[in-house]
Amino acid sequence: MKLPVTSYGESGTPVVVMHGLFGSGRNWMTAARRLAASHQVYAFDLRNHGNSEHVPTMSYPEMAEDVRETIESLGVGPVALVGHSMGGKTAMLTALRHPEVVERLVVVDAAPVSYPPQFEQYAQAMRTADLSNIQRRAEVDAQLADAVPTPGTRAFLLQNLILDDDGARWRPNLPVIEASLPQISGWPDDVTGSYDGPTLFVYGGKSDYVQQDHRAAIEALFPQVRYEVIAEAGHWVHAERLDDFLAVLTPFLP
Repeated sequence: MKLPVTSYGESGTPVVVMHGLFGSGRNWMTAARRLAASHQVYAFDLRNHGNSEHVPTMSYPEMAEDVRETIESLGVGPVALVGHSMGGKTAMLTALRHPEVVERLVVVDAAPVSYPPQFEQYAQAMRTADLSNIQRRAEVDAQLADAVPTPGTRAFLLQNLILDDDGARWRPNLPVIEASLPQISGWPDDVTGSYDGPTLFVYGGKSDYVQQDHRAAIEALFPQVRYEVIAEAGHWVHAERLDDFLAVLTPFLP
């Protein structure tokens, strides 16, 4: 399916950016505006996130097909495809299965491996929060505090809360996301072949999502890979250390 797209910039080579779990294209706004000085940047909302359509499933093969269809509908490909976390896994599979739309690949703090299931408590806390008679975002923040003790993480999750004249509601399709977490944490077991285009893996020095023992799996699928570590960043590399991130991303882009 075609995904919602927010565009930045009017000239230059095309760059597509994709968010992680519980995110949206808005997470890339600041970085995209910086990149738009010399690139056409397209921020996608992946299925069941942001303004994207709510659908009953969200496997990586489906999400990669969504990305291919959306890039082709824009008529701008092949693109530099940049994805963070869940978006990084989606970007990897898109490059592997649809290399005709990917001129080069950037994966931000993710590897083509299965991680232990995570974030169930976040999804459940959001889904079960009592949104009746909510007047202020802080009321929902208080409900999430036990399951999500870090204020910054709660603030990130609360970006998904719509609060308007119709009351409070969540933008993402939380039931499907929660049911799909094993797949999202995983990696398809039928992946074959390789992507031979230029590939950059950027990861946070304070994150454990990309480890030394992941490199064999990465290099088997992406033989032209190079690595850049942002030493002071955790998992949300482009949000935590934007200047450092752009310093390694920008020279890699065409």
